[in-house]
Amino acid sequence: MIEQAATAGHFLELHSSESPLLLPNPWDLGSAKLLASLGFKALATTSGGFAASLGRLDGSVTREEAVAHAAAVSAATGLPVNGDFENCFADDPAGVAETVALAVEAGIAGCSIEDWSGLEIYPLDLAVERVAAAAEAAHAGPAQLVLTARAENHLRGRLEIDDTITRLRAYQQAGADVLYAPGVRSMEDIHAILDAVELPVNVLPLPGVPPVAELAAAGVSRVSVGSAFAFAAYAGLLEAANELRDSGTYTYLERTRVGGEAARTALAG
Repeated sequence: MIEQAATAGHFLELHSSESPLLLPNPWDLGSAKLLASLGFKALATTSGGFAASLGRLDGSVTREEAVAHAAAVSAATGLPVNGDFENCFADDPAGVAETVALAVEAGIAGCSIEDWSGLEIYPLDLAVERVAAAAEAAHAGPAQLVLTARAENHLRGRLEIDDTITRLRAYQQAGADVLYAPGVRSMEDIHAILDAVELPVNVLPLPGVPPVAELAAAGVSRVSVGSAFAFAAYAGLLEAANELRDSGTYTYLERTRVGGEAARTALAG
């Protein structure tokens, strides 16, 4: 518990730097070790990338699998890890609290809670109750897990920035440590969020999102990539496989030296 408390405390401190915390999302232990070897200060799991590594679609990983995966990434790298636990695998606040308690027991530094059920955005009152239950479980003991509350509006076709801000402000009041509205892209909307809340804000890079330097100047505290790195790796695999199948050539081998050397260095460390 003492070690976890120190790790979680350090993770929260990383959100207070002048530069945003760059939080890449590995999808397995090999990618986690490679990213750690590049000097990143913390990592986050990705529900979509992890599910794909198991041959499944996003949303099909169990709570036990997600918690064990985040703990394994933490143990393999020694870095603070934020667990992507989707809606915390429960609609009701009690189930949410149970998930967060399991994350604390597993020694994870942080986790996120979404206000999307998998079918719909939760009504605001219920969404706030869920965040409050997660915060209570996250902060109940000496090892206080860093809780990121996510407003999923912009990923689910609800583009009303005022509603998103209302939700983020309510999650702040409910006890969250970090706020996150994935899918927000314009600098105008990002500024509006930053002006409306007091907690660290995470931004997800998507087409149209300003580069990190501009986000830093605006006051963004954290940038995480979601499943992007995992699917970029799949894109490289697809390109190589299509070349072999369609043309019978091997130009992809030119890229394997760099990747192989990086993997060997990371795995040997």
